[in-house]
Amino acid sequence: MRRSLFVRLLVLSLGVAVISITATAWLTTQSTSQRLRGEFARTLEADSYVYTNLIAYAQNNDSWDGVGDLVGELAETSGSRVALTGADGRVLADSAGSGGDAPPLPSTPTAEIDAMAPMAVMSGDFSMASSMPLIDGWSADSWSAGGMATEDAPAHTASPYPSGDAAPMEATLSLTTGTDVSIVNVGGLLSTPPDWRLTKEEAAARERLVADANACLKSLGNEELFVGPDGTILYATADQLTSVLDEPIETTEVDDSVRGCVPRELSQASAASKALNSEQVRLTEQCLAEAGVEAGPTVAADNGLLQVSVDSNDPSQLDRLYGCSLTAGDQAMQPFLADAALLYIGSTDRFDAFSGDGWVRTVLTGLGVLAAATGITVFAGRRLSHPIRTLTEAAQRLASGGRGTRVEVTGTDEVARLGHAFNAMASSIEENDRQRKAMVSDIAHELRTPLANVRGYLEAAEDGVVAMDAQLVSSLLEESTLLQRLIDDLQDLALADAGMLRVHREDTDVADLARQVVAAHQPSASTSQVELVVAAPPSVVADADPVRLRQALGNLVANAVQYSGTGSTVLVRVSHDLASDEVVLAVRDDGPGIAPEHLEHLFDRFYRTDTSRTRATGGSGLGLAITKHLVEAHDGSVKVSSMVGAGSTFTIRLPVRAPVPAA
Repeated sequence: MRRSLFVRLLVLSLGVAVISITATAWLTTQSTSQRLRGEFARTLEADSYVYTNLIAYAQNNDSWDGVGDLVGELAETSGSRVALTGADGRVLADSAGSGGDAPPLPSTPTAEIDAMAPMAVMSGDFSMASSMPLIDGWSADSWSAGGMATEDAPAHTASPYPSGDAAPMEATLSLTTGTDVSIVNVGGLLSTPPDWRLTKEEAAARERLVADANACLKSLGNEELFVGPDGTILYATADQLTSVLDEPIETTEVDDSVRGCVPRELSQASAASKALNSEQVRLTEQCLAEAGVEAGPTVAADNGLLQVSVDSNDPSQLDRLYGCSLTAGDQAMQPFLADAALLYIGSTDRFDAFSGDGWVRTVLTGLGVLAAATGITVFAGRRLSHPIRTLTEAAQRLASGGRGTRVEVTGTDEVARLGHAFNAMASSIEENDRQRKAMVSDIAHELRTPLANVRGYLEAAEDGVVAMDAQLVSSLLEESTLLQRLIDDLQDLALADAGMLRVHREDTDVADLARQVVAAHQPSASTSQVELVVAAPPSVVADADPVRLRQALGNLVANAVQYSGTGSTVLVRVSHDLASDEVVLAVRDDGPGIAPEHLEHLFDRFYRTDTSRTRATGGSGLGLAITKHLVEAHDGSVKVSSMVGAGSTFTIRLPVRAPVPAA
């Protein structure tokens, strides 16, 4: 009990809170770190894989209808949740489910799937590498980085086929990085790929033609030449694949037998390529017409696609053709592509302590926190409750009659102060019990003596031993008076204890009252050969109860006369203290005085400096106690000063006017 109970309880609560916060922070850190470590290694590869395949789907389809199967396959392959939403937040596909069963999406999308984005970085010419995802219906066995599978360049594709097969992740990355092959193609401004978006029938027919062409080349012994799906002859080396075109013929060493293996049908454009080419040409001509440039469409002999021709000798027309063809290409392509969408990869980024394997760690951490908090609480609780249990046991012993029960107290905190208060209460109870027993004994003694005298005289008179004369009657009357006085004193004390001792204030001449008291005690003073003198001004008026004040002052005068020796003087002085506006009544005697050890107990009930209880040396011991109660009922005070051998002085101080009670 050395520190404040409040401080210790506060420290205990803060300790438990710190443990809980620390455990929560550790749990969150461990779970988050584990998730990051597990996902970081595969994030770049998996996200690129998912993004590339969805871009290919957007370029091969004019809407996202039916993308759910692809999203599910991508989620299974990458090991992460994959979801697509429109620009308005509407969920297009989600591998985690649909409706209310799906968990919340991450707060930030992983990427935006815009089919036009890969084309926007182009310079205007169509690149075979960038157009590969646009090849629809070509199998992985017959096309690789330009259309043919080789031993040096494994077959792979980056586009989802109509059959629903998705390209392997490692193949897609090999294509994306371009470390395996290098492809070069030269074309015109409006060189729409002839094999763009082949239908299943067109793809199957073209695949057969390519297979026949490659078989023809192999029969000629040309193991390093391959035919692409658009009829392009490719030359493969250990370092790269080089596109060898028919023109310019002077740069190639392909003989007629090789060209004879390639059917002209492979160079013909697909139906989708023709539709896209037609729209692009229309928009280009419209743009040139608005610019005042005359243009004429021509048909390419090799693939049947339209081209736009301007005056090649006019640089401004060539620049305008270049700009219009780029703009027209974007506009023409948009209806054939799916709208932009938002890609979400992974689950919600909000921490869920009960997801996956996290619930085991959460439960174990929670149990650890509970165990630590329980241990701290039990340890601190025992230390805090020990003094309370000690006080409880002491109170029970005190209630059972053990008035001497005390508790050992150390420290200065709230419990220590409670212990001191308990000890003080126990001491007060013990003292009150002692006083009660002493009071009962004193009352019995005070009543026994007069009653014994009265009974003895009456029995003697009845037996004829003592004559019933005036002297006997006077003696019996004296004993009865003593009994009546004792009973009245006890009644006054009982009223004072019950708070029912009332005074009836009125304007009273205290000086005249003092003279009346002195006159009343003059006979007893004369009998004891004590001179009783009063010193008072003609009149001192105070608001007091004359009956109760006469009783209080009479007790002091009676004691002074009783304890003063023969030839002594008792002086009763009355004055008005102007400084405090109080009436002062002082009774001074020339008696033997009172020892200092008795002064603080003089106003206790039944207390007497002489314990012999003789009629000559002491009364009942109630007079001064009653005087104190009567004076305090007048809102005054009574004090005593004494010196052994020099007499004693009792002083009563009363307010001239009764104080006004607070409202």
